[in-house]
Amino acid sequence: MKRTLIILFAAILGLTACNKFEKGEGDMTYKIYKSEGKPKIQEGDFIKFNGIQMIETKDGDSTLVNTYDNERPAFFPVTKSMFKGDLVSALKLLGEGDSASFKLNLDSMAKYSGQPKPAEAKNNYATFTVKIEKVLHKVANEADSVFENKKRDFYKAEYEVLIAKNKANEAAKIAKYIADNDLKITTTASGLNYIIEAPGNAVRAELTDTILVDYTGQFTNKKADGKINVFDTSNAAIAKEAGIYSPMAQYAARPLVLGQLPAGFAEGVKMIGIGGKIKIIIPSKLGYGENGGGPINPFTPLVFDIELKSIIKPNAVAAGNR
Repeated sequence: MKRTLIILFAAILGLTACNKFEKGEGDMTYKIYKSEGKPKIQEGDFIKFNGIQMIETKDGDSTLVNTYDNERPAFFPVTKSMFKGDLVSALKLLGEGDSASFKLNLDSMAKYSGQPKPAEAKNNYATFTVKIEKVLHKVANEADSVFENKKRDFYKAEYEVLIAKNKANEAAKIAKYIADNDLKITTTASGLNYIIEAPGNAVRAELTDTILVDYTGQFTNKKADGKINVFDTSNAAIAKEAGIYSPMAQYAARPLVLGQLPAGFAEGVKMIGIGGKIKIIIPSKLGYGENGGGPINPFTPLVFDIELKSIIKPNAVAAGNR
């Protein structure tokens, strides 16, 4: 997969220097990097693919989606095209094993998807670079109910492969992160890895307390561009750098009930006092486990940098709500 990712990024970086894109439907242009000669994707098919979506901004290229960074391929039912030159039109140029880049019209995408055009876009197109991993073709005249069952089985089988791979690789991911960052960690009996960077005062939080914390959560793997792979943070600057900034989010120390947090997070916080800082590496059994949640895959270890700002006792919270 790493070799494929390098090839895809090399292709993206060459976009501005290469004018060999061909004209497709509508405003879409495309360049095919690899073709296995297998049957092309058709309306009604169900596909598994990896992809990168980018736009050009005044500050350079900005990645909106990268399934490689997420370590989770996308699954996509191929429906009718919404407009000439949309993503479906592009995908129909490919078959299983193929890879390509497409430039799609942002105004048209916004109009038909209902999603606003990125305000930071410098021009009027988004670039998609995709690798088709697998295609489940819908047989002609096949009953929809029959194909729906096939899709469920297909998705289940592929997702089970992902889970098994993550489970097998989890310990190696943690060890690699520790080695790559030259960390001198301590491991608790539960399996939590930690480094106390500042102990804080003598006060310790209890599970019933509300804690006020600044934190950044990241995956152990770096992004393809070499940056840390942040999935959540209370720091606006870090969120912007990571490309996950949302104007609706609260970027300040956040109040959290300690007992409602993943076991590894709570264990780490209880090791420091107010003013303390700790880095923790949480194995999935102390995090989101075999099911994952949101952007977190099953059997995924997580890294948190935490600063404990305050501890609020339950009676204080109750008094403040009167």
